[in-house]
Amino acid sequence: MNLDNKKVLIVKPSSMGDVIHAIPVAHAIKRVYPGSKIGWVIQSGLESLLSGDSAVDEIIRIDIPSTSNPGAPKRAYLDAAVATFRQLGQLRRKFKSSGYEIVIDLHASFRSGLISMTCPKSFRYGLEDAKELNTFFQSELIRLDSSKPHAVDKNLACLSIFGIESAPEDFLLRLPDDVTHEAGRFWSNIAPKDDKPVIYANPCARWITKMWNIHAWRRLTEMMINQLNATVLFGGGQGDANHINEILEGLSENRIKSARNIAGKLTPVVSAAVMSKCQAYIGVDSGPMHMAAFLGLPIVAIFGPTDPCKVGPYTKLSVVIRNTNLDCLSCRKSSCTNLRCMNEIGPETLFQALKTLL
Repeated sequence: MNLDNKKVLIVKPSSMGDVIHAIPVAHAIKRVYPGSKIGWVIQSGLESLLSGDSAVDEIIRIDIPSTSNPGAPKRAYLDAAVATFRQLGQLRRKFKSSGYEIVIDLHASFRSGLISMTCPKSFRYGLEDAKELNTFFQSELIRLDSSKPHAVDKNLACLSIFGIESAPEDFLLRLPDDVTHEAGRFWSNIAPKDDKPVIYANPCARWITKMWNIHAWRRLTEMMINQLNATVLFGGGQGDANHINEILEGLSENRIKSARNIAGKLTPVVSAAVMSKCQAYIGVDSGPMHMAAFLGLPIVAIFGPTDPCKVGPYTKLSVVIRNTNLDCLSCRKSSCTNLRCMNEIGPETLFQALKTLL
């Protein structure tokens, strides 16, 4: 199918990592069919990831409260349902006069299926393994290769329908000039004045089961500062700042000068621009890890309840650390009383992996 002069809508609202996984689809379509118009439905707060990307012509922001966040209130499902129906009405009115001809639903949920249906005259593509009745909303299902289970590969499977093959340049985060300038100003205030390496560390995730313990992080930070003479930038969202402060509070006064907490101080895309100036990423399975992969950084990633074959860093410049002595790995539990999969991993293991990559 030729997509030149066609209007294509990508439905992938959240989360940060999932949005990053889908960006190569937009890049590949625009590269092969530059005359296409690509729109993207995205959750409020994540739109900066696309705002400077020339492949995306229209960003359609929605605002629906999360129900998967462990800290979500008891009313989360009701609030999300009310917000969903409100947003569906707004989208339906928008697309009635300026609808998209093709919808690619990469989110594969019941809600994203409803969003797809707000384009009344569109032809809708969805993943064949989608759950929550999503497949009933689609005009055609995208066939998947079971030998390629990674989320990025599943998203890329839709390209064959349009006669497209991915290229290396599709797997890069595109940072506009104003973002790189803002990151440069921020960097000038925090970066070391000498040639010391700067490591971007991300200790936080939405699931408590993905997080490594504070004492291990503190010990790893000391090793990076003492043995690599590194500056460590701890990044994350506004809600992660207190947790990072707990890690840093145990450092000596001399060492704490080489560890900075920048969580919540930057938008996601400016964080990416700052991260691109670092020598490596080290941290847990979360959105910033996928950001680092598409920036070309060497990555040391800690995995427990999630499967790196499906959601690991999509780059060869990475080392995944797991506690392989357990049978319960990749359980996909967001809460657990037994956190051995993460807590039995020693900081020395991560540090040696980092030294090897550097």
